[in-house]
Amino acid sequence: MRIVVLGAGTVGTSVAEMLCQYRHSVTVVDHDPVVARRVNDELDVRGVTGAVAQSSVLFQAGVMDADLCLAVTSSDEGNLLAASMAKAMGARRVVARVYAPVFRDLSTFDYQRHFHIDRLLSLEHLSAMELARKIREPGSLAVENFAHGDIEMQELAVTKSTSAVGVPLKDLQLPRVVRIGSILRGGKLSIAEADDVVAVGDRVTLIGSRGDIDDVKSRFESEPPQKRGIVIAGGGETGYHLARVLEGPHFAVVLLEEDRTRCEFLASHLKQATVVHCDVQRRADLEEERVGSADVFVACTGEDENNIMACVEAKELGAKMTAALVSRPDYANVVEKLGIDETVSPREVVAKQILGFLNSGPVVFRNPLLAGGGVEILEVEVLEGAPITEHVLAKVDLPAQCLVAAVIKESFVQVPGADDRIKPGDTVLLLAADAVVDDALNVFQPTDSNE
Repeated sequence: MRIVVLGAGTVGTSVAEMLCQYRHSVTVVDHDPVVARRVNDELDVRGVTGAVAQSSVLFQAGVMDADLCLAVTSSDEGNLLAASMAKAMGARRVVARVYAPVFRDLSTFDYQRHFHIDRLLSLEHLSAMELARKIREPGSLAVENFAHGDIEMQELAVTKSTSAVGVPLKDLQLPRVVRIGSILRGGKLSIAEADDVVAVGDRVTLIGSRGDIDDVKSRFESEPPQKRGIVIAGGGETGYHLARVLEGPHFAVVLLEEDRTRCEFLASHLKQATVVHCDVQRRADLEEERVGSADVFVACTGEDENNIMACVEAKELGAKMTAALVSRPDYANVVEKLGIDETVSPREVVAKQILGFLNSGPVVFRNPLLAGGGVEILEVEVLEGAPITEHVLAKVDLPAQCLVAAVIKESFVQVPGADDRIKPGDTVLLLAADAVVDDALNVFQPTDSNE
């Protein structure tokens, strides 16, 4: 594929290097001629010098024929403008990196839709979601980035007989806003169907908003899991997003932050997490906040070295599990030797996301639901004339082992029912077994394109 990367900073360079390894045709643009020349010399890419928000530079970079344009400079506003221009000039898919939460907050303004950008990516939010996945129970999933944070997928283990065991799914009478997406049984993952029956030992995936899922968990869990204590060191954007996704009935979250002004912001925006003003680099402060009694200690400050050292201190104090945000790849061996249980690399997380955008047709994004699981999750745009728009969902000719999990409309996200109708302009979150993905996508191809 032809890919244009706007910005040759740490993220842009690492993404370009990864795309070259997959043998894509890559062009990198940067305003600094020294940087552009270095990238051109060191990587198998074409380097272009110039301002990423100038049409002449975008034209020189070839965005008109690009399958994907990634705006990943250090400027949020510059990325939004450049990605929007690239889309208008003919790029098939455009992705913009943003840091400030306001650009992803739909309550004020929908920047993504207004600027016709396919996805706004926040490294901090993605890193927080990956940390959350590692902290939650094994197999649990969080796909907030698919639907602006309004839809979650949580996987629950059915360990004992409950009210849902032995009952066909169609008879469970779950709320309309919650759906069972998949069932993992004996190592085999399958899409849940109406006549399926949940058995002890299964792992079931529930789809819906977090609150709605929490309301029905008791039907699958014989008893709620014991509340776990989570201590997060660093109240920047990653720590803030992590606290937001974890706070609730299953986790007691304590967030440690050195900056007093930032503490006030965190305390006013987090509903259930406890915010503490302290220096995570001081062992005495960690002892005072009883970090040693934490089930999980997570270090996600802005410095790799501080994160590593804080985890080492927390482990020595008695924390059961430690996790660190580590950006530098050359620290991997050091971290392992120091006994840190889990690490997350923002660059690796964003690289995984970007690989999911390398698709053709109406597919915006696709990735395996679980590694090696045989089921994919796809984000598909609904085009004018697509067969899926012609009937209510119950009458759409979708193959077995395929499920429309959510529909993203202009101003809201919903878990659809059988009588709902998909409209052009909607975006569909689709679960499909590998074997039926191509057949499922046929209903999203405009009729005239199949003639």
